[in-house]
Amino acid sequence: MTDVTGPSPGHHPVPPQPALQRLDGNPASHTDGLCAPADGVFAALDLGTNNCRMLVARPNGARAAGLGAPQPGEFRVIDSFSRITRLGEGLSRSGELSLEAMDRTIDALKRCAEKMERRRVTASRQVATEACRRAVNCEQFLDRVVRETGIQLEIISPHEEATLALKGCAALLDRSTPFAVIFDIGGGSTEVLFVRIDATSLSVEGCISLPMGVVTVAEDCGGGDLSERTYGAVIEHVAKQLAPFEQHHDIRAKIDAGAVQMIGTSGTVTTLGGLHLGLDRYDRAAVDGLTLDFGVLEKISRALCGMTIQQRAAEPCIGWQRADLVLGGCAILEAICRLWPVGRLRVADRGLREGLLMDLIHPSALQVAPGQLQRF
Repeated sequence: MTDVTGPSPGHHPVPPQPALQRLDGNPASHTDGLCAPADGVFAALDLGTNNCRMLVARPNGARAAGLGAPQPGEFRVIDSFSRITRLGEGLSRSGELSLEAMDRTIDALKRCAEKMERRRVTASRQVATEACRRAVNCEQFLDRVVRETGIQLEIISPHEEATLALKGCAALLDRSTPFAVIFDIGGGSTEVLFVRIDATSLSVEGCISLPMGVVTVAEDCGGGDLSERTYGAVIEHVAKQLAPFEQHHDIRAKIDAGAVQMIGTSGTVTTLGGLHLGLDRYDRAAVDGLTLDFGVLEKISRALCGMTIQQRAAEPCIGWQRADLVLGGCAILEAICRLWPVGRLRVADRGLREGLLMDLIHPSALQVAPGQLQRF
């Protein structure tokens, strides 16, 4: 496996681009959100290594109390879009976005553009993450996206990706616990934040990005059926790469003092939440905010390891599109839980898109003191 302490030498530089985009193509600024007119319509699009997802929302008037995260008083979602496009398929081997993956993704982005036009979106932000950061042909892809869809994608850094996810799930934090480990296991990367919490603000003490996620682990390990030996090797590799981050922040000592909580925001943890509840079909309302003991997570993960890919695909909260990816996510998750034995985590079916909407609609609602992306 490759070094996962930070962006690899092949990572595409994050270019300076307009952070916000209006439907007419004219750039907007974050200060526009300070007004957030009641009749404004806002869109947040997240193009990841595996998924293309979008939320369209209206402001809800008076802000809800608390840390400023998405709540009923913040905004009301009026439309959404989600499709697995596997933009990063084959990227770990070739270093390029394949023509087939780009075609699938552009088709999804066309649907997003149609929804934004139909909903008369007044301001939006469209971001791309690890697949576009790494691909050597990313510029060609971005140019094609603009030509064929009118959407201008902004490649964001791993640090901003993690910070936006923090803003999106901040409402789930227990403000009586002074620290939090928050992680996002994506398709091509995994971000981990160590956060200090006080009554009115959050402070990012540290952030680390590992360029390995459910897609890259599956591809690097020869497919979705990981042997017990390979599954253990992934756990050891992740733990090794996170160890300097742990040593720098002495998180385990804070865990021993009962001062740390944990939140997971990713398809891996939401899938395990749905499986734990025995849902006949995935239900966001039932899973978002669910608390799971580490023992439950390990039991479900190991049960999945004992299944064939056909058996995993038959699980209603997994399906064929994720059956070959879930074990890689489980291995990354198990490494995080072993390194930081908080004992339980809270599942967040919210994150980057909600964080984008918060910045668009209420940019001053949640104060987050930024940390630095740490490399060891």
